[in-house]
Amino acid sequence: MQRLKKMLTEHEGKRNHAYQIDGKWHIGIGRNVDSGGLGLSDEECDYLLDNDIVLYMREVANAFPWYNSMDETRQDVLVMMAFNLGLPRLRGFKLALAAMEAGDYEESARQMLDSLWSRQLPERSAILAEMMRTGEYPDGTS
Repeated sequence: MQRLKKMLTEHEGKRNHAYQIDGKWHIGIGRNVDSGGLGLSDEECDYLLDNDIVLYMREVANAFPWYNSMDETRQDVLVMMAFNLGLPRLRGFKLALAAMEAGDYEESARQMLDSLWSRQLPERSAILAEMMRTGEYPDGTS
């Protein structure tokens, strides 16, 4: 299998970003993700998501020293926002972040909802703001 992988990598090339060949989208080592191609399996999607979550958890913990002092649900909100917005845009939520740092989750939720992000994604932002306010997931678990 190792020789096969080596030769396929040599023939196909390895790209860490999506690319097109003959108008069809590929990723990695020749994986056709276009309609009619292999796409990604559920397991591969889960694997990528797990890696992304760990990446964003690290980024958020490094960017905001007070992150670890919040409960898990509120940490998850911050990670979900970073996942959606990217860390540079998340940093723009200065008032919401300052309220989080101060432990004023009611104010943080208000500030989250008073944003372009909230107007663009009203359902998602309402759920995350409520989670920030209460420290609970929508199912009532914390």
